[in-house]
Amino acid sequence: MAERFEQDRPRLRAVAYRILGSLGEADDALQDAWLRADRADTSGVENPSGWLTTVVARVCLNMLRARDTRREDPLDDATDRRPATALPGARTADPAEEVQLADEVGIALLIVLDTLGPAERLAFVLHDMFDVPFDDIAAMLDKTPAATRQLASRARRRVRGVPAPDADAPRRRRAVDAYLAATRGGDFDALVALLHPDVVLRADAAVVPTPGPIEITGVEPVARGAMASMARARFTGVLLVDGRLGLAMAENGRLRVVLRFTFADDGLITGIDVIAEPGRLSTLDISGIG
Repeated sequence: MAERFEQDRPRLRAVAYRILGSLGEADDALQDAWLRADRADTSGVENPSGWLTTVVARVCLNMLRARDTRREDPLDDATDRRPATALPGARTADPAEEVQLADEVGIALLIVLDTLGPAERLAFVLHDMFDVPFDDIAAMLDKTPAATRQLASRARRRVRGVPAPDADAPRRRRAVDAYLAATRGGDFDALVALLHPDVVLRADAAVVPTPGPIEITGVEPVARGAMASMARARFTGVLLVDGRLGLAMAENGRLRVVLRFTFADDGLITGIDVIAEPGRLSTLDISGIG
């Protein structure tokens, strides 16, 4: 089974990453799955690749459920939680690889996946992204195939999203795209050009963090504040936030920060609401843009 695991490792890692949204956690899941596979009696396994996918998916499902319970930061001492036995061909995730993979999969997709429940996420990823039959997924979730189809369908609707309801959405989408591009690229002048002279940025206490919420007014102060989020912008995507165009950041597969915008009639940004408090984030309706 070790040889089969090594052959399937790229696909198994891809499955784990899309379920968990974090490369470090995906590697942890593969380590755990390898230990389980190494100890198991596989003499009667007719489809080793399918069996390994099931093992990895079950480990990931347990991690998602534990994540919902603990809400722990995945950056905390991740190496200390790795099993002592090394996975054949195991690699250590690095930040550059995390950014590259997030871009390949789609940052907006990863952010929406993070808003799904564990069962919905597993059903959608396995079926829609890896063609795993609903009967097999149902067994993992201890649900009927019909119920599993419903889970995937609900997840699919959130991922695909709906068209932005605003008639001025195309112009505002260009403004939000340009804001993200300027922030990622550190283009101060381009950012200034998008802001209304009376722009106001409001951020809750968890953004910096600070003892309390902060408010910044004026084009250049707001632009300088936005430039401070260049690192976060690498993991940020354009989404619908409560039905309006916004930005969401999910480093290591976890929703961290959301930006909501208001606009003047000429399309310039008049307000930016930056949200990072977990309680506030949990109340937001985040979906893809159809």
